[in-house]
Amino acid sequence: MQTIAAQRCHFHLDREAVARCPECGGFFCRECITEHDDRVVCASCLKKLARKTGARPARFAPVFRAAQIAFGVLVLWMFFYFAGRMLLATPSSFHEGTIWRSGFFSGRD
Repeated sequence: MQTIAAQRCHFHLDREAVARCPECGGFFCRECITEHDDRVVCASCLKKLARKTGARPARFAPVFRAAQIAFGVLVLWMFFYFAGRMLLATPSSFHEGTIWRSGFFSGRD
């Protein structure tokens, strides 16, 4: 069994190895390793692991996106529809004595 103290990095031969990849068994320096799922792995093994555990492309992603857009348009339309209905339901007596009815802008008193 080889001790890690006597090993050199697989990619950088002038550097001392600090870890051994559990996937491929190679020795690597601090620059060449990374932590993934509470394990220290090399870059090439990380690429393989990411490819295995990567999410598969969703078949219905475009349909889901279109449904989201349609729902957003519906909510926006409903907001403006009910805001308009509320403004139309406001009685005209609410505006009695407002500045635009008093003749302030027409120069009359």
